[in-house]
Amino acid sequence: MSLMTSLRATPNWVWLLLIAAVFGVSSAGALFQQVDDVPPLLRASWRLQLTSLVLAPLAIMQWRIHGQSLKHRFTERETILWLLGGGIFLALHFGAWVASLDETSLTHSLLFVTAHPLIIVFGMALIAKYFVNYRSPSRWEIIGACIGFIGAALALIDLGDEQGGRTVTAWGDFLAFLGALFVVGYIVSGRVLRKWMPIFLYAFPVTLIGAVILIPASYFVEDNFSQFGVFGWIQMDYFGWFLALALIAGLLGHTGLNTCLRYVPPLVVSTSVTMEPIIGSLIGFMLFDTGLPGFWTWIGGPILIIGILLVIIGSSRADANNETSEVLEES
Repeated sequence: MSLMTSLRATPNWVWLLLIAAVFGVSSAGALFQQVDDVPPLLRASWRLQLTSLVLAPLAIMQWRIHGQSLKHRFTERETILWLLGGGIFLALHFGAWVASLDETSLTHSLLFVTAHPLIIVFGMALIAKYFVNYRSPSRWEIIGACIGFIGAALALIDLGDEQGGRTVTAWGDFLAFLGALFVVGYIVSGRVLRKWMPIFLYAFPVTLIGAVILIPASYFVEDNFSQFGVFGWIQMDYFGWFLALALIAGLLGHTGLNTCLRYVPPLVVSTSVTMEPIIGSLIGFMLFDTGLPGFWTWIGGPILIIGILLVIIGSSRADANNETSEVLEES
């Protein structure tokens, strides 16, 4: 089935869900900034704790359906290690990204944390150099990565610019980029386990592991941990914000995108998510007065997004060509 035929056959509700999911994930940055009196690692843990509670009943339902047939695979050492790895990288991703929201502007944080396709291209080139069975980046992936890094460099000219009460800093942008680097590990874990593991049976333990890891990290690193406590999100001042993060950004956003993957090609979902910096910045500006980006961010930001889009499209084409070649070799 061709891409266009597949898209025409997609139910209308899937498109509505995709739009809602993109807006959901895009809202997270602005929501996190509304509770910036809470230290970032603890804030990240609270978000994952509440998301785990939301995912738990859904995971129980899937376990009742699939548990008996998959029980032996869940107890395998390899599965446990991949789940632990996914949880660790998720904790690192959220910890670095939420910290970046305190250190730079919302737009810069969103631009750099969504740059993980550029990191994947670099990783592919490095791995392909030393391992025979891995493909090198395609021409369009390399071109896209180069364009993306040029866009990032242009956006960095705005360092020191004041945007809605936040100053653009190299440290904040670096933390967001670290968040993008760490999410690659989470993506790899998901790709390995989601080949056979139902979505909620994967998402629940990984999210819970991430939440638990961030608790001692906050305790040892952040001075005012005791002021808020492990479960401080239950306080009325914070509960609404973190419930919104769990339901809107977590359940509607991330789970919605995973649901859409059952009905539309991954390329469509991936390209849609590249709009997160734009939509997230608009949500922050319109609802929370987070300010508008500086001049060079207006120039470099779109160039960075175009580079990411080229990487995603180039990756989709390269994977399709590889699958075709494998079929021809087997026939």
